Amino acid sequence: YTVPKNDNNPTSRAEDLRNRRDGWLYGPPVLIGPWSAAGTLGEIRNKVDTTIVIAESANQRKLESVDYAKAKDSTAQYNGLATLDDYTKLYDREWELSSAGDGPALGLLTNYTQDLLFSMERLSLNPYAVRRLGKDEPLPFEVPIDQATSLVGQTASQLLHTGRLFYVDHRNQSSLPRATQYSANCDALFYISPVNGDFLPLAIRTNTGSNLIYTPADAPDDWLLAKMMFNVNDFFMGQWDHLSRTHLVLEAAGLAAQRTMSGQHPLLGLLDRGKYNESFSLSNPIVATEALLAPGAGVDKYFGLSGAAAGLFSNETYFNGYASAVQANYFHANLKRRGLIESPDGPELKHFPYYEDAKPLYDAIRSFTGIFCDSYYDSIDAVDGDVELQAWLAEADTAQVFDFPTKATIRSVSDLADLMAHFGFIASIAHHTVNLNELLEGSGVLPFHPIALYKPVPDAKGVTDVVSYLPGLDKALATIDFSAKFARPQYAGTNRTLVHMFDSDELLARSHPSARVANEDFKSTMYARSEAIKSRKFGPDGLSQGMPFVWKALDPDV
Repeated sequence: YTVPKNDNNPTSRAEDLRNRRDGWLYGPPVLIGPWSAAGTLGEIRNKVDTTIVIAESANQRKLESVDYAKAKDSTAQYNGLATLDDYTKLYDREWELSSAGDGPALGLLTNYTQDLLFSMERLSLNPYAVRRLGKDEPLPFEVPIDQATSLVGQTASQLLHTGRLFYVDHRNQSSLPRATQYSANCDALFYISPVNGDFLPLAIRTNTGSNLIYTPADAPDDWLLAKMMFNVNDFFMGQWDHLSRTHLVLEAAGLAAQRTMSGQHPLLGLLDRGKYNESFSLSNPIVATEALLAPGAGVDKYFGLSGAAAGLFSNETYFNGYASAVQANYFHANLKRRGLIESPDGPELKHFPYYEDAKPLYDAIRSFTGIFCDSYYDSIDAVDGDVELQAWLAEADTAQVFDFPTKATIRSVSDLADLMAHFGFIASIAHHTVNLNELLEGSGVLPFHPIALYKPVPDAKGVTDVVSYLPGLDKALATIDFSAKFARPQYAGTNRTLVHMFDSDELLARSHPSARVANEDFKSTMYARSEAIKSRKFGPDGLSQGMPFVWKALDPDV
């Protein structure tokens, strides 16, 4: 690879640039998101991506179909799903091929009634929805004073003014088209306990029907149902936010790069490698439109909101910048903005599993991109003088990439390395936290994590039949099978894992020798992290990372 000023054949490079700009065009969005790749070269890449997606889906189909057939042959062990605990039997020696024998995260089937499990899922299974409320913000909704003080010893206002109150808001789902199943539109308050520092739930509001507000002081069945209703909304948000946060940003930024950089450019080589490791391209039209969003397809069948709703939600969270804004969603910047790390307003979280697992991985990615960028740019003048890089920064706006750095904001080689690290981050850490194996092993595990309700949201408390809100046996098995389709156990230990993010013969052969050394260091770090996560178990207090379940989603070799 060479940057433009060092290319010994500028005429050939200029011809390559013209061909790429003519061959990579902006096509209409494929149902959702920004422009799609079109033109002769864009279509070639689309076909390559489609081939990969179809092949990997077919490989998983071989495993998942065997699991599904076996699960349907084991109906006697499920007791007709008469009780909540019967739902845990759906995983008893089942779905072993699709989960590589691991099954649901340890503790999810036994500790699901614990409030600590529910609240800590906001800091692990889906860490992209929760934020700390500012001390001067109004309370989103009132929590009965007597209930708050009996639970916490303080009112919600007191928690707010001491920076201990957190909020998740899924009310934007209320205007979206429904499926034949049901869904609430929950928002919820969480808090850091002033007694022991635990992160716990305070209240859940349904924003549906009579708009009930539930707290842990309610009857156990009412409160359990409230948490399940929240999980329906949170699962929907997690999946369709992730589509915009990871896949669509990578597609749009990649298209801008293809139109402005020569095939000789090192940053395009690095970006292409990251896109190859983008694990399951939901922006691929076949997957997105036929398998998920089309009328009567997967979302309509299994979610509480429709496929049309999923498309609308993804568009909104992409075009309003919540999920797609590049600089605002840099790893540390996003968490700081939401008050989850380094908050000046209140105490730090005692445990933050997502951050604890993601930070070592991100730091390793950033170390590699720093070395890579330093090997081509020795100063900001070199960055400013790279006409192809500067063209990419300018083209991003046309490509509908939001909050992309500009010449004015990239003022050091380190700033450029931050940008390249972001693409590695969203292609791996941000994605794997909520998708792939996590549907089957985490956020979609029944009975606590239904992805739809099967009765309307109640208008009054006093529910005693929580099971009636869950899918029946056939639907439950089909829903688990739906999650299993997205698992990728065959990635484990292969060059499709995060360990091998930069481990490409072409990338390393064409890069500065320092990249090869950096890649070996990166792999060593990833293997060490993998071993640490694989060996994770409950401590003497019955917790792992402060949670009553053992979370391993960010094992980099899986």
